[in-house]
This record gives sequence, C-alpha cells and structure tokens, in this order.
Amino acid sequence: MPDLLAAAVAGIGGAERPGQVAMASAVYEAIESGEHVAVQAGTGTGKSLAYLVPAVRHAIATQSTVVVATATIALQRQLIDRDLPRLATALKPVLEQGGTGGGSAKELRFAILKGRRNYLCLNRQRGGVADDDSDVLFDPTDTISPLGRQVKRLHEWAEETATGDRDELVPGVSEAAWRQVSVSAQECIGAQRCAFGSDCFAEKAREVAARAHVVVTNHALLAIDATSEIDVLPEHDVVIIDEAHDLVDRVTSAAAGELSGPAVDVAARRSGRLVDTAKDKNSAVDNLRAVANALEIDLQDTAEGRMDTLSDALAATLTSLRDAAGICAESIRAVAKNLEEDPQKAAACRMTLASLDDLHGTADRILDAFGADLPERDDVVWLDRPPADALASNPSRRPVTLRVAPLEVGGLLRERLFRERTVALTSATLVLGGSFTPLAIQWGLPANGTDDGVPWTGIDVGSPFDHARSGILYVAKHLPTPGRDGLPEAYLTELAELIEAAGGRTLGLFSSMRAAVQAAEALRDRISYPLLCQGDDVTAQLVKEFAADEQTCLFGTLSLWQGVDVPGRACQLVIIDRIPFPRPDDPLTSARQRAVAAHGGNGFMTVAAAQAALLLAQGAGRLLRTMSDRGVVAVLDPRLVTARYGDFLRKSLPPFWTTTDPALVRAALRRLTAELRVSLLGIRVSRLGIGGHIVT
Repeated sequence: MPDLLAAAVAGIGGAERPGQVAMASAVYEAIESGEHVAVQAGTGTGKSLAYLVPAVRHAIATQSTVVVATATIALQRQLIDRDLPRLATALKPVLEQGGTGGGSAKELRFAILKGRRNYLCLNRQRGGVADDDSDVLFDPTDTISPLGRQVKRLHEWAEETATGDRDELVPGVSEAAWRQVSVSAQECIGAQRCAFGSDCFAEKAREVAARAHVVVTNHALLAIDATSEIDVLPEHDVVIIDEAHDLVDRVTSAAAGELSGPAVDVAARRSGRLVDTAKDKNSAVDNLRAVANALEIDLQDTAEGRMDTLSDALAATLTSLRDAAGICAESIRAVAKNLEEDPQKAAACRMTLASLDDLHGTADRILDAFGADLPERDDVVWLDRPPADALASNPSRRPVTLRVAPLEVGGLLRERLFRERTVALTSATLVLGGSFTPLAIQWGLPANGTDDGVPWTGIDVGSPFDHARSGILYVAKHLPTPGRDGLPEAYLTELAELIEAAGGRTLGLFSSMRAAVQAAEALRDRISYPLLCQGDDVTAQLVKEFAADEQTCLFGTLSLWQGVDVPGRACQLVIIDRIPFPRPDDPLTSARQRAVAAHGGNGFMTVAAAQAALLLAQGAGRLLRTMSDRGVVAVLDPRLVTARYGDFLRKSLPPFWTTTDPALVRAALRRLTAELRVSLLGIRVSRLGIGGHIVT
C-alpha cells in the first residue's frame, strides 16, 4: 500500500504527507479487515487520494466496484474531472505490471452516477408527456415567459449534450423548468418500452457505471440504494463516504415526504386526463379533487411547526386522500394494461401513478405516525408555512406543506449499509468535543466501537497546517450575550473595528439572513471597503468577486459556512456572529432532543450542541486553505468561553491560538495587513513572532 501511494503521488507530481499516508493505511486496513473506519483529515491532507488509492487497489485486485459518495456536486466533479483521471495516468505503469495483486494487466475505469431525475429524458423533452406547468410557458399576451425561455434553452441544449447531466448545464435552470424535460425513476416507462430507450442518458450512465471500478455518486442516491428493494447502484462491497459530516442530513432529506393541496390537485388533473369520469359523477378523480380543496383548507387552519397531535378534521382528510389516491391508482393501472402500442400515454400513466403512489404512501405514513404513542414514533410531522412576504410576491411559489421525516436514520444506516458493506467515512470535521462518538451515534454505529456486531474505529490524521502559529481564535468575551432582536450596536462596532484592522478581506458568517442583511446595511457606511451580501447576486458570483478583490468583504449565511474555498489574501478574517445553534422551534431538532431526553440523555448536548459544533468547525475551517494562509477567526458570541458547553464547542475547532483580548487581535490584523502591503511592493520583511502565533 505505501508503494502504491508513493507511485500515485509521484505520478501526479506531489509530495507525500504524513496524514495522507496514515489515512491511506487506515482505509486499506478497513477494506482488508471489514471493520468500518472514520477518518478526520484536515484541509490540505490530500484525503481524496488517500482513499482513492486503496479503493482502486481493492477494486482492480478483486474486479469489483467501490462506491464513493459525496454531499456536493463540486466534489463529485473534482473526483471525476481531476482526481481520478490523474490517478489513472499515475497508476497505469503499476497496473500494467499487475502491481495491485491481481496479476494481469488492468486499466482503471471510473464513472459518475446520479438519480434519474438528474438526467434529461428524451421522451419527455420531445413531447412524450405534457406537464401541468405547460400553461405558464407563455404569459397572457402569448409572449414566451421567463420559464418558457429556460425550457427553450433546455431544448437547444438537448441537441448538443452528450450526457444529459443537469449539472453540466451552466448556468443552470429552475426546478420548474427542469421538470419539463426530466422524470423520476418511478415515472420512467422503462428503456424497452420507450421510443428513445437506446439513446437514454440515464441508462447509458448506468451501463458505464456497471463496468466501472470506482463509481462516484451522492449521499442521497446512496441512501436510496440502501433503502430500496431495487439496486440503484452497481453491486459493490466497499463504500467511501466523503463529506461524511453531512451524511445524516442528506439521508434524512432523501427519506422525507410532503403533502400539499396543489400537489394533490396536480395528481387529480393528471388522473382526469387518463380516466373517463363522465359515466361516474362520484368517481375517485372527483373525490381526489375534493380532497385537494379540503387539504388546502385544513392546512391553512393548522398551526405552523411540529405537530404532536392530529386534529380530527385533518385526520379525516388524510384518510380520504389515502383512499382516493389508492383507488385512482387502481384505475390508472387498469388503463395502462392496454397501452403496449401507445408509449406516450403509457408514459403519462407512469407519471400519474408515481404521483398517486407518493400521495397514498405519504398520507398513510403520517397517519401511522400519529397512530403510535409519542415516545414510540419513528417519524416527525410538521407544517411548513412560507413567509407572508413570499406568498404576497408569488402566491403559487411555496404552498403550505405538511412534511414528514424520520426521527433518526441511524438504524436504517446500520442495518442497510454498515451490516452489508465495509464503509470508510471521512471529512475535515468528524471529531466533536474531542470525540468521534457524537457523529458515530447519529450514523448508527455503537458508541464504544465494538457492540452490536458493527465494529469501527476512528482516527484523526491531523492537518498539515500549523494552526497555533497561523491563526488566532478570538472570542469577544466583553460583548453581551446575543438576543433575538437583531445585532446590538456593540456587535456592529466590533465588526467595523475588526474589518478596518484587517483591511477588508473579511468573510462574515451569520446565523440568519436577517442578521447578515442588518450587518451589511449598517456597515456599508462605516467601513472603507467594498461589502457584498448574500442575496445581492447568485452566491457563486459573489464568492468569485470576493476572491478576486482582496479588500472586498462578503457577508452571508448557511451556504457560506461550508461551501467557500478562498485561499490567500482575500480571506484573512472570518467573523462568526453567534454560536450556530439550531432554532429552538426547528421540528426535527426539537423532536430529536426530546427523544434523547426521554431515554435519559442530554438532548441539548447530544443534538443542539453537536450540530452547533459541526457548523462552527466548518465555518472556522474557511480561514486556512493553504500552507501559507494566516489570519483570525473572530467569534462575537461570548458564550463560547463563558458557557458550560463552551469547552465542548472549542474542542471541536482547529487548535488555533486563543485570546479574548480585542486590542491584541486588532494589532495582529493591522500588522498582517501592513506586511501584505509591503510585500506587494516587493520588499522582504523579517518574520517576528507575535506571542507564538500569527507572524509578520
């Protein structure tokens, strides 16, 4: 294994790093022993190469498939477009000599595979099925609408794309536009019946993946494969999960369901186009239309948030919905039996059945949830009501929606993933409060690593960065505890002073969009540097502008905490306004805290503090992206050092040099800024230590 990794690193033109070697060895041992492993590897470790080399060795030696699952499109593209092609080239001489233990000449094959909805459907795009949104492609003057322009662009792209992969369309299109040219797995009529089956992009991707040694996919498809009775991914015995800190949220989303009046109405209209209701005025289709109206009324009368009880009226409506959807589905199946010679109508039947089955299953699931005593419930149900201003600007955009999601996914992952395959999980953030246990429990792994027949180990291979000398963690202990009424004046003053000392170059991470906007509006007249705020433009463009101009500041919320990679001088101050605890009224978080407490645990520490620690570590990780980066992470929330849980949170962060002295931090930032200005003039500066951390 060390020789193979050395050959890969040399072939790529890099240098081996101790953490990379340790991680590759840990993944190799896990694959060989069948014991799961969780590896925390800091930014700059080279973790993708560290898990790809042992994965490739195993796949080629055994002529099997290894699945690599990531949370983000960006990492999927990095693996497919850069890492795997370079690795294939670097390992080619070794593979040709049988250096992986297989004996004969071999060539690395790899592929990317996504859910069917991510690929353009030629049958749908070329008029196979009319969509219920088709009437909004033109405005009342018969002029093509913004949605229509997007769909027109999709049709043009369909004539030139080789893959049909939505993520290759740049810039992208809205979900409403994409629905016009795509289908889900449940809606697909099958390649054998489809007129375009031989050219189907989704089927071609599956065929390529079936022959690959390494298949790159996303967490959601991995979850669907684990829970479905049908194999979505090629047969495989090893799974590598990158960005594993996001696994629980992605699996929870994949296992969630929703109901709304408009969704039921769409299913009723689709059914009405396929079933002759003229002979039966009390048809199931008419009943379904009536249920759509009743559900809309009931949901409007229901309080927003988590639901621990179900009103009699809503229970009756859900029962009617379940029954009507089931009867409609039977009628559609009867129609579909006689459509061998009409593939277009067969496709319409499949789409309608998918909608009806989803409505039937979700209604039944919600009713079942309330049929159990509260402590025994496996699902959480809540009402999601869009903000009033969103409804006023676009009443059809986000309907009032009843949602359901699993209380926890650990049991599912344990039985359907960890018991079936060998799994290696990795991320820069897996250790919370100094332990792997908080995340391991959420994944369904035993707390002590050995119980329940699912053995695992955790290893932290460290980081190539010298955090204590490259960065300061500053906690504004003198500030008041944050409240719910926006940022107090003291916080705005602190923000302005830190940004001025840093010469701009600031990424501001806020716990809410309201706080980010408030800070941006207040500071634009106080600071002498450009300030961008999330919402001013698409996030990718804002990040690009932030990286291009060293003095620009960028303020934003959740997507910036984990998705920004801006190395160098443009980001030398990361400000976090408050500890990112989940909202107390968040339905899933509050239900999970209650469930932990009911079993004698500490719900706040197990759920809320763990989630905050994870986000806090991800946010702090935006500072150091390369070996030469230096700067400050400033947390304005004094509770990080004053509260009892502060120690747990600080242990989750990189080991920066820590201070609560605002004068010291501003001085360090000013010296760092001065050095940068001098270095731009081409003058060498001697490096003088400042308390053993940031140097000038």
